[in-house]
Amino acid sequence: MKKSVQKGFTLIELMIVVAIIGILAAVALPQYQTYVAKSQVSRVMTEIGALKTIVETCLLEGRLTPVAPTATPTATQCSIGFTGSSLLGAALANIGDDTAKKLGGVDVTIGETAAADSTLIGTFGNSAATAIATKTFTWTRDGAAGGTWSCSTNVEAKYAPSGCTVVAAGGGGGA
Repeated sequence: MKKSVQKGFTLIELMIVVAIIGILAAVALPQYQTYVAKSQVSRVMTEIGALKTIVETCLLEGRLTPVAPTATPTATQCSIGFTGSSLLGAALANIGDDTAKKLGGVDVTIGETAAADSTLIGTFGNSAATAIATKTFTWTRDGAAGGTWSCSTNVEAKYAPSGCTVVAAGGGGGA
């Protein structure tokens, strides 16, 4: 009698491997999506945070009216210079009135004086993760507190960067 040697895997063994891979994928994909959304919120925090220096400079120079990056500012106008982000919106989404303009997906409001509040509000859109699309991220300058900046957002707490206040949906105001 000859002993037969098994060559390859049985159908049951292959089905078990496929089932294990399926279970691992079912657990990993939601975690990956959470990671992507959280990293996008952090990225927007940094992108909008870079505009704080420009707002501070404009306040110090008395230029209190934000204008589009393509405009030539007058002595009282502040060119924010932000031309957009793949997570925030088009280069010039909507230029509104003189006190609050949407510059590259960011609503910029500069206080009437250095003691007044200023805000930078970004609304997630374009290629932002579905879980954070249409949510906002806000940097608020508290002029009364010596010009300190604080951040807040209305994304779910699991996506929010540490140190930022999570506000109720529909909000996005200062912390």
